Amino acid sequence: MSYKEIYEESNQLYAERIELIEDRIEQIVREPAIEPAFADYFRSVAQCINTIKNHKADKEFNALFYSQFDKENYEKSYANPAYAVKMLGDEYGQLLAAVYAKAAGSITHIFQGDIKYLCIYAELIVELYNYFEDADEVNPKEIRSCIYSFMHDYEEIFAEDDNGQLLDPAYDYYTQFVMNADLSNDDYMYEYGLFVGENERASREHLASFSDEEIQAMADTYTEGYRIGFITCNKDISKKSSVQVLYPVGFERMIKAALVNFEKIGLKPIMRPFSTSVNKQFDYDHKEDMALWLDKAYVEYRIECMHNALEKIKDIACKCGGPAVIEIFGEEPFAPVSKKENAAYTDEQQKLAVYMASQRSQLMNRYIVGEERSFTIIAYPVAAIGNQYKEIFRETVKINTLDYVLYRDMQQKIIDVLDTADRVHIVGTNGNKTDLYVKIHELKDPAKETAFENCVADVNIPVGEVFTSPVLEGTQGRLHVSQVYLNELNFLNLEIDFKDGMIEHYTCTNFEDEEENKKYISDNVLHHHKSLPMGEFAIGTNTTAYRMARVYDIAAKMPILIAEKTGPHFAVGDTCYTYDEDNMTYNPDGKAIIARDNSVSILRKEDISKAYFNCHTDITIPYDELGAITVIRHDGSTCDIIRDGRFVLPGTEELNKPLDELEAEKN
Repeated sequence: MSYKEIYEESNQLYAERIELIEDRIEQIVREPAIEPAFADYFRSVAQCINTIKNHKADKEFNALFYSQFDKENYEKSYANPAYAVKMLGDEYGQLLAAVYAKAAGSITHIFQGDIKYLCIYAELIVELYNYFEDADEVNPKEIRSCIYSFMHDYEEIFAEDDNGQLLDPAYDYYTQFVMNADLSNDDYMYEYGLFVGENERASREHLASFSDEEIQAMADTYTEGYRIGFITCNKDISKKSSVQVLYPVGFERMIKAALVNFEKIGLKPIMRPFSTSVNKQFDYDHKEDMALWLDKAYVEYRIECMHNALEKIKDIACKCGGPAVIEIFGEEPFAPVSKKENAAYTDEQQKLAVYMASQRSQLMNRYIVGEERSFTIIAYPVAAIGNQYKEIFRETVKINTLDYVLYRDMQQKIIDVLDTADRVHIVGTNGNKTDLYVKIHELKDPAKETAFENCVADVNIPVGEVFTSPVLEGTQGRLHVSQVYLNELNFLNLEIDFKDGMIEHYTCTNFEDEEENKKYISDNVLHHHKSLPMGEFAIGTNTTAYRMARVYDIAAKMPILIAEKTGPHFAVGDTCYTYDEDNMTYNPDGKAIIARDNSVSILRKEDISKAYFNCHTDITIPYDELGAITVIRHDGSTCDIIRDGRFVLPGTEELNKPLDELEAEKN
């Protein structure tokens, strides 16, 4: 069965429903018979439905459709909660803005040939409009109830589609598309229905200038990282028959070569394309829209639907090997405007959201067994990074292919010293206020065991870090960084205080109001948890990447995948071994990595809901803000690994060369 067959039956049903409602949509567009305060909203959203229905796969349509959400037009768009509240009032504005955003999101489905989402959102618009036709009777409670019922009633369909497209290679629209598309010009990109901007066009054009050998080398780095990840983690890739391929629009030439590679190792792709955002403020404004209908009954039903959907495809899901991801970077760090009009979770809803995320994670781990899956991630720049885009791209390719053996051996020397530690002391310099002690797991058999993983280019490309799950008890102090880019958001003067490995206090200087700063961190770093453990302590060794960031002045634009390799970093949330703690892995020297749990994650043996937080956010201190990393042994003796931003451990001198070159270039 292919995607065409999957959609064919449902399309027959929904085509009839669209025919029944399209006249009503046209009437709303032409002459809405409701009071003026709401007529303009319904005219706009009905026109959005019509535009999607009459979609075209060309540049003009793409620009027209997405212009309603760009920075200039968004200010007067009903998809903007602030504008919707201003025009429609507090009681209706949030609700109707959320509906507008949901309806617009059906655009990608119809380009795949699935008309279902266009139909159901058109029906929702008409149903809401009918309420407003009788202005004397309509009230916010009815509108909220209507939206709640819609989300609840279609949750089964949402769950089946979401999980099917995430795990089932039969949804092969994008696979067929990439393999058969004419990549010689931009035209094919408009067939996604995703926003296509200068980043996407420049990526395609730049990759078109590469030789076949260069493209193949990029694809090989990507797919070999995935394959080797299974070997490194002692997992049998032959049990798997599919791989989730997440890729940016414009990279199809590389992806096409990668799909051939995956086929050779017996893996069918499950494709998930994405593009840069037309307006990140729009995305930010709607990130908690679910607060408008989230309650306990809805959460329990959503979990039930998710379970049923996974059960239907359990024989397919278990054969999924995990994601192979291509990330992009280069856009300006996004500092959102926090709007009071945006939907936001209450305290009780935050608890429900955390519970829902935990249940989803557990279900996924049950059907795609964590001990049997792997992943890989690699990143490349986009044109937004600046005029030196092509040079930065070339440097990134170089970083992604650094000498595996050289880094493996230098990092092993660092690990040999770290394995003697009782704790590690990290202090900042040049205004950085970090003063942090990290407790390290004690080895029972140092000849056969290690506390740190020697991370080279497999699941986590590029090379360049050693990491551990620290002991929480005894891990304490302050972590500070002057600026850091986390989850596509910019944080200024981020400070986090730890006590026994748990976050005790946090702040930043993004906003004048301290409560806004704390909420910003709570929402986007703690993800609504009251506290999080330090799930990882690592030392990044990729000084070549650090030099690139400074030479091209792109440190604030670097993805965490690369940025974490440019200094010590500390992850808050789950460990790197989440759901995989009992599957022993080994470093290249043959030693078993024993620091896989902490006192929180070990709770999985009693109550799994208390063990995991379903988040893992890396926070990196750059070398120029780093005073020292010092090993403190049980007998009180010490050994510096880094002092004044330079590696001082014998055998790691090669890591200082890019730093010395950078210093020379400055002078």
